[in-house]
Amino acid sequence: MISRIINLIIVLVTLIILILFFRKDGKWDTGKAKRAFRYFTVLSNTFCAISALLMCISPENELFWMLKYIGTVAVTVTMLTVFIFLMPVYKTFTGLLKGYDLFMHLLTPLMAAVSLCVFERRPISVLTAASGVIPVFVYGVWYLYHVICAPEEKRWEDFYRFNMGGRWPISFVSMITASLLICLGYWALLRQPF
Repeated sequence: MISRIINLIIVLVTLIILILFFRKDGKWDTGKAKRAFRYFTVLSNTFCAISALLMCISPENELFWMLKYIGTVAVTVTMLTVFIFLMPVYKTFTGLLKGYDLFMHLLTPLMAAVSLCVFERRPISVLTAASGVIPVFVYGVWYLYHVICAPEEKRWEDFYRFNMGGRWPISFVSMITASLLICLGYWALLRQPF
């Protein structure tokens, strides 16, 4: 019951935020939404919300639980990246926790982690746990293409600062390694009796 409530809150909050992404000056604006979906924050929270919705529908479904696990890892990566990397780089604390960022960078990841580890816990193998790195790997390749390899006129700004000083290989390996460590952390937590 508590699991469903938390998952429903995740779904509703994320849905409201996504609707706001499609609104600008009181009008619908798909361009604004398209720009928003460049960010891993938005993609990870959307994925997590979809998995939370599926868990509301059928919490016993193994595939739905696995998607919730992967979504939880993804938003945990978002949260820790903000606190450990982006806040020092951008020299701001409150700036990344204002408005909807408070939910996407902190509250939703915490809700997802609590619901998974306390109310939906089930043991998984190390190999299964490692699958949580998939969203980070896929996004990393996509991000690096758009920041470094895309035609000049179509390139994105390096808004995550992962290519500072041309150090994208270090950033890429660091993010994959950090994601695997997060996966191992969840693997250990989910194996413990509660």
